[in-house]
Amino acid sequence: MTLDSTQTVRDIVQKYPAAVPVFEALGIDYCCGGTKSLGDACEKQKVPLDKALKDLGEALVVRPQKDDKRWTTAPFGELTSHIVEQHHANAKRELPRLAALAAKVNLKHREAHPELDQLRELVDAMRSEMSPHMLKEEQVLFPRLCAMEEAASNGTSLEPAFFGALINPIRHMMSDHDDTGALLKSIRAVTHNYEPPADACMSYQALYHGLSDLEKDTHLHIHLENNILFPRALEFEKAH
Repeated sequence: MTLDSTQTVRDIVQKYPAAVPVFEALGIDYCCGGTKSLGDACEKQKVPLDKALKDLGEALVVRPQKDDKRWTTAPFGELTSHIVEQHHANAKRELPRLAALAAKVNLKHREAHPELDQLRELVDAMRSEMSPHMLKEEQVLFPRLCAMEEAASNGTSLEPAFFGALINPIRHMMSDHDDTGALLKSIRAVTHNYEPPADACMSYQALYHGLSDLEKDTHLHIHLENNILFPRALEFEKAH
C-alpha cells in the first residue's frame, strides 16, 4: 500500500474503504470534494499532510488475524478484555458514525431510494440494541466471570450473584445476540448484500462499506461469546 499527496481523495476511498473514518475525523470531504488531491484537501482543511498520511497508514495496514489465540483456554480476563477492547470498541465507534451517515444519506437520497428510510431505522435499532447489551456485559457479566476465576485460583469463596446462576444473564445475552443477528440480516437484505446503486455518491458507498465491515466484526464478536466464552463459563460454574 502506497499513498501520496497526488492521489485524489475519491480514489483513496474507493480503493481503501477503511480510509473513510480517517477522512471524517480530519474533516476532509471525501464525497463532493473527492476529486481534490490528498495534498489539496489537507491544505484546504489546514491538516498537516504528514498527519493525514500517518493516520491513513495506521488505518489501512493489514493486521494479522489472531487465529493463534487459544481462546478456548485463555483466562476469562484475557478473553473478555479482548472482546471489550476489540469488538465492543469497534461497535461503540462505528454505530454512532454509521447512524449519522445513514441519516445523512437518507435525507439526500430518499426520494430516489425510499428503502433508505428503513435502513436508517435498522441502523438506529442496532445502536439501541447493542449499546445497553455491551454495558451489561462490561459492568455485570464479565466482571463476575473474572471474579469467579480469581476466587477459584485463590481458593476463596465468592458471594452469590444478584442474578443467581450464570445461565440467567447468559440466556438474556444470547437472546440479544439473536435480535442483533436478525437486524444484520435485515440490513443485508435492504442493502442488497451491501451493493450500492449505480447512482450512489461517495457517502452512500461509504455507508454500505461500513455496514458490511460492521457485520463481519459483529459476527466474530457473537461467535466468541456464544460459542466459546459462554459455554466455558457455564462449565466453569458447574466445576466450582
